Amino acid sequence: MRIQLFLAYWPWFSLDEQIALAEQADREGLDAVWVSEAWGQDAVSVLGVLAAKTERVGIGSALFQIPARQPTAAAMAAATLDVISGGRFRLGLGVSGPQVSEGWYGVPFTRPLGRTREYVEIVRQALSQEKVVHEGREWTLPVAEGTGLGKPLRLMIRPVQERLPIYLGAIGPKAIELAGEIADGWLPAFLNPHDTAVLFDRLDAGLERGGRTRADVQVVAGVPVAVEDTLEAAQEAVRPWISFYLGGMGAKDKNFYVDLCDRYGFGDEAREVQDRFLSGDRIGAMRAVTPDLIEVAGIACTPDELPARVRAFADAGVDGLSAVVFGSDRARTVGLLAQAQAQG
Repeated sequence: MRIQLFLAYWPWFSLDEQIALAEQADREGLDAVWVSEAWGQDAVSVLGVLAAKTERVGIGSALFQIPARQPTAAAMAAATLDVISGGRFRLGLGVSGPQVSEGWYGVPFTRPLGRTREYVEIVRQALSQEKVVHEGREWTLPVAEGTGLGKPLRLMIRPVQERLPIYLGAIGPKAIELAGEIADGWLPAFLNPHDTAVLFDRLDAGLERGGRTRADVQVVAGVPVAVEDTLEAAQEAVRPWISFYLGGMGAKDKNFYVDLCDRYGFGDEAREVQDRFLSGDRIGAMRAVTPDLIEVAGIACTPDELPARVRAFADAGVDGLSAVVFGSDRARTVGLLAQAQAQG
């Protein structure tokens, strides 16, 4: 299993921190760094900076939000970043959720699976240098309405990679199945290495439907990681991230992360965090993140415990651990993760 870094988005990391950690990952031989977007900084701009600041480490979007861009725009960004990075780019895509899709982008959160399937088809067509022609329920290219002057166009630049890999971010059962069926990689969050069937059963169902095997999909789990001299300090460091996703990334009855914790058997604990967060009690929400939820969602440990915690993900069938590092010394934690990777 390869160690990667998830550099998230502002304000979790400043641009200076993203650059410094990406450069450290490059020096220490980590596999990749990933950048995301919510409703603040976009991922394309930051990835361009990181591509220029590094030489060997892979760079990826984890993820580009599908409602933010037309699929051909995503293909242009991916091809451009692949050229800037010399063939190191990995394209992660996701539909986000209804709050972001409808509230920020004005795109109805309807038929997300169908939209994702068509989006990937169009992106792949564009990246393959074909003239883009698509007739679907969600997109028609060239568009039928308008002046009638639209014509099939071919991407004017060529990615460095012959097949630029496309990853899908997914934790809902049907979305995971779709990743197994069509994607080159899968980007799950809140993957519990001690209860893998909850997510991997759905991945396997998708793989079977697509006539594929586990070897056809790279599983890269996004995991908050804090390594401190005491367990209590490490747990404190990851609580804000977990409480934000349980409380702030969704609505009361539509939060994919709370739903997943429910499937793990910790739904009551997750809803307590959500209720406090939505009521405005952010401190109380963090306090409500139990050790069980931390075990489900992340790694909080002392330095001597880290190698075993990393191995648990490898033993669970994860190909890459994408660590979003927290705590008193993020650079130290990255160094410890690099050591754990070297130890196998």
